[in-house]
Amino acid sequence: MTGVVRLANKLAVALYRRGVGRTAKHRPVLLLTVAGRRTGDPHTVPVAYFEHDGGYLVAASAGGAKREPQWFRNVRAARQAQVRVGDRDRDVEVRVPDPAERDRLWRDVVLREAPFFDGYERKSGRTIGVCLLTPAGP
Repeated sequence: MTGVVRLANKLAVALYRRGVGRTAKHRPVLLLTVAGRRTGDPHTVPVAYFEHDGGYLVAASAGGAKREPQWFRNVRAARQAQVRVGDRDRDVEVRVPDPAERDRLWRDVVLREAPFFDGYERKSGRTIGVCLLTPAGP
């Protein structure tokens, strides 16, 4: 199954770069490139995002999968990443909020703007992590 997911991600990234597939379930999508926590090799994945405080909030929902996505494990180990929003690339600082802030962001941003994410959390049986991506320096 992992091979199928990787192939689907590669296809989604290629389509995004060609200007196709920049939304998912009516949410805008960005390309997130983060170094692998073990190899340091860059990995790029398409993720839905929410604009928040001049940056981006992304949820590691994996469509309600039981396990959190690999990219989120990499994000936890990273301080920086790159995003592509439309045709614009940006360096971002990465921050995974503490549980109390996560709960507030989940309620006040994610569920307010996309209530269907609640179904992902119920389906997954886990607390879905979120991270904040803030544009780095000038």
